[in-house]
Amino acid sequence: MQSSSQPLAQEFVAFAVEAGVLRFGEFKTKAGRLSPYFFNAGLFDDGAKLGRLAGFYAESLIASGLAFDMIFGPAYKGITLAAAVAIELARRGHNKPFAYNRKEAKDHGEGGTLVGAPVKGRVLIIDDVISAGTSVRESLQMIQAVGATPCGVAIALDRQEKAAENGVDQPWSAVQDVQQRLGLPVVAIAGLADLLAYLDAAPALAAHRPAVQAYRERYGV
Repeated sequence: MQSSSQPLAQEFVAFAVEAGVLRFGEFKTKAGRLSPYFFNAGLFDDGAKLGRLAGFYAESLIASGLAFDMIFGPAYKGITLAAAVAIELARRGHNKPFAYNRKEAKDHGEGGTLVGAPVKGRVLIIDDVISAGTSVRESLQMIQAVGATPCGVAIALDRQEKAAENGVDQPWSAVQDVQQRLGLPVVAIAGLADLLAYLDAAPALAAHRPAVQAYRERYGV
């Protein structure tokens, strides 16, 4: 993972907590694990929060130096993310076209499953997290099917935990799987290590740190 600068990651974690997007307690993950924290990007649900989130993505992408020609947002969460980040990048002098897919092919109008700018050149996939890599693989297929080249993935949070396949923990994370098996660089605004560092400096949330640390020790990569 190409990690963002530490101050930016810390600022992002603080923002996610303040926005109620990052919560602490006991939550069941898709892999069936009981996680002491939950990140729900769907709760960046007003203009101010979405705009600020887009700023974090844009800053991370610019800092990473990753070269791309356009942005692709997989349905559904990736659609608003792609649009918001395209607006923010343009505001910063990096105007990029964007596209997204619809879940079902349309048989009237322009037809097809892809919407927006023509998908061509080096395509950056944008999403909230990589849980199992399914969304990334589906995006890869759509991008390659039209002759374009997937060049990387941008996400908000890297959980930095072991992937699970058929209920069995793997020695790699979903992000590492995307990087190694699919050969795509991943730019994350923040990771679990940044969350732990934030908890170290947040007395009001200190009670949650032992559970997050224990989870990291059990499932971390």
